[in-house]
Amino acid sequence: MANSIYRASVLQSQLLFRPSLSNKHSVPKKSNLLCIASSQLNPIRSEVSFCIGTHLIPHPNKVDRGGEDAFFVSNINGGVIAVADGVSGWAERNVDPSLFSKELMANASSLVGDLKVNYDPRILIRKAHAATSSTGSATAIVAMLEKNGTLKVASVGDCGLRVIRKGQMIFSTTPQEHYFDCPYQLSSELIGQTYLDAVVSSVELVEGDIIVMGSDGLFDNVFDGEIVSTLARHSDVVEADSKKSKSGTKLHNQFAMVAKALANLASNHSMDSRFESPYSLEARSKGLDVPFWKKILGMKLTGGKLDDITVIVGQVVTSPAAASLNQVQMTGKMEEAGSSDTRGLL
Repeated sequence: MANSIYRASVLQSQLLFRPSLSNKHSVPKKSNLLCIASSQLNPIRSEVSFCIGTHLIPHPNKVDRGGEDAFFVSNINGGVIAVADGVSGWAERNVDPSLFSKELMANASSLVGDLKVNYDPRILIRKAHAATSSTGSATAIVAMLEKNGTLKVASVGDCGLRVIRKGQMIFSTTPQEHYFDCPYQLSSELIGQTYLDAVVSSVELVEGDIIVMGSDGLFDNVFDGEIVSTLARHSDVVEADSKKSKSGTKLHNQFAMVAKALANLASNHSMDSRFESPYSLEARSKGLDVPFWKKILGMKLTGGKLDDITVIVGQVVTSPAAASLNQVQMTGKMEEAGSSDTRGLL
């Protein structure tokens, strides 16, 4: 989660899956699975689907309200995934940081099929932001899969997405920050960022590509190489299940397991004071370190970052059976672990 608000403090949000505004305060207690049908990814395949598993671990001090990350998954067109992270700094103003991120994702979920959105992730961010009335701010990322295999991505802040192909990371988003620990953020205040500040990208996906999307609770605590190696450890099982399973259910479960494995890895790193995390390395690169007298003793700033951790893992697979699905399918559980987050408002 981000600590610094853009002229207000903001944190990242709570788990949200296909939410409605009427129940935006509820926290689902499950990890979720989704298989989204997509057709004609390439000329030799008649049908392709997007199989997805999700997992969320709230900050250990925010378990009672589910944390401040929010996300949704939709089977519109080739499939849509999105994550928002409420800025924790708002808590200092007696504002629940999760409300903005949850409402933002609820609005995005309800608007994703709107013809005026035109299946454009940046337009979806614009319309969802405009419809959000809660006080607060959040970082956000939206990815939309076209039926021809094009993945369109729009991101504001430091939620991220990685694409892995045959064990190699071929694409990664770049975080946006005003300064260390204060990311770009969509806000209820006029001074914040808008859809115009979003970084927009597109990636051509092929069968077998794996997508990892998450809040900064994942990427601040887990290196890209660790993501690739974690996927590799599960690849044999996933590949075997994809060949054996006709319904796709077992394959979906495997992706939920991979998402959980990555979330648990991030959680473990976040609570390890000796771990050289991406977060501590960036902090030192920005001049933030232990006091001088500790440096004389050979000490340095280390450790992970306690935060809400949201992970979405998906793979492009050929699956005629899954292509007939027209609803999201869910299963799994939410862990009561995590770590603290310090990002601030601008």
